[in-house]
Amino acid sequence: MEVSHKPRLHQDWIDPHAFGIVKALQRAGFESYLVGGCVRDLLLGLHPKDYDIATLAQPKQIKNLIYNSYIIGRRFLLVLAKRDSQQYEIATFRKETKAEEALPDVEVAPLGDNTFGTPEEDAKRRDFTINALFYDPVRNDLIDFVEALKDIETRTLRMIGDPDVRLVEDPIRLLRALRFAHKLELGLEENLRISMQRNASSIANSVLPRKREEILKLLRLHEPFLAFAEAFDLGILEFLSPYLHAIFLNDTYRENFEFYLNQFRELIVENFEPQHLLSWLVLACAYATCEGEWPSSAQMRAENMQNFIRNEIGMFKLEQSFLGHTLQLSGMLQKTALLKKRGPRRLMSIFRNESFAFCLKLVEVNFEISARDIAFWRSSYHEVSGELKTRERASHRVCTAT
Repeated sequence: MEVSHKPRLHQDWIDPHAFGIVKALQRAGFESYLVGGCVRDLLLGLHPKDYDIATLAQPKQIKNLIYNSYIIGRRFLLVLAKRDSQQYEIATFRKETKAEEALPDVEVAPLGDNTFGTPEEDAKRRDFTINALFYDPVRNDLIDFVEALKDIETRTLRMIGDPDVRLVEDPIRLLRALRFAHKLELGLEENLRISMQRNASSIANSVLPRKREEILKLLRLHEPFLAFAEAFDLGILEFLSPYLHAIFLNDTYRENFEFYLNQFRELIVENFEPQHLLSWLVLACAYATCEGEWPSSAQMRAENMQNFIRNEIGMFKLEQSFLGHTLQLSGMLQKTALLKKRGPRRLMSIFRNESFAFCLKLVEVNFEISARDIAFWRSSYHEVSGELKTRERASHRVCTAT
């Protein structure tokens, strides 16, 4: 174990609520640290999105010590503490669990989350070294059980333990490795890269909800196309999404997909809702394979496209409905002159469509309608936006009353 008393991170970046929770647990005599992604990000010069805390205290003890907290979980109990609009996850140190010791359950998460352990055991059960650093913000100590600091210095993504074993026990780590490498600009350690190629087919064994979540996270990357391209190069994409794999096999489709994925990125500049992200991906695929032409109803209903939407990226029915409304409305917006003649009631029905704003951005970035028509739709929507909000509030009150 290495203990550094001069961690290379800015202590003034530490979230004060996270600091306070660690301090409260330590005052009660429980060894406690900031852990995982927040420590990694601080060392890489990034502001953490979330702060996780690991402690020797057990869930009921944590709940009794930390105000406004509650216990969650089924396979392994965790505590969530609420502070303002933020939530802080507090977990008891745990250790790897052998298969024969594990509780029977459906395939939701890998084994290894059921038994309390020591800080070192907790660090070594994690997937990648960069996610296994502990930081004590009270004493300003950085604790490294797995030589993660060397990997951060060399910007290398390395797996804890044998990659062949770790990837097979939880194949979703294939996608996590890709995501961390691209998000943090890290190189894959050679043994990990070889193992990812060798075990690429194991991703087919992961359940769809977990794959969907990782696909959403890939789409939130700065350059998701590069992550999909590396998944193709490593042989992962073939088993993750045969539809996307087929696109990458065709040079023209692949170039088109890159172009439209980048062009349509403007659709979700600040909105990372799943229905927007997945619609963005599907639209990029549809335009790529129809050579930039407007996707036809037949193309969208094709068996391979429907399988992609439902079984490869796991779009929910409401999300599929959002996508369908987007395509339908896009065609309507291209007939602006005709719609103007139908009067304000018809326009209001368009503005009430949940996909209107997303759709308007689509036809704008893809040059489907003129700048004059774009200006018309924007100004018209602005004029009625107040009325729409009033109607939504009234509708909500009615629903609540009933």
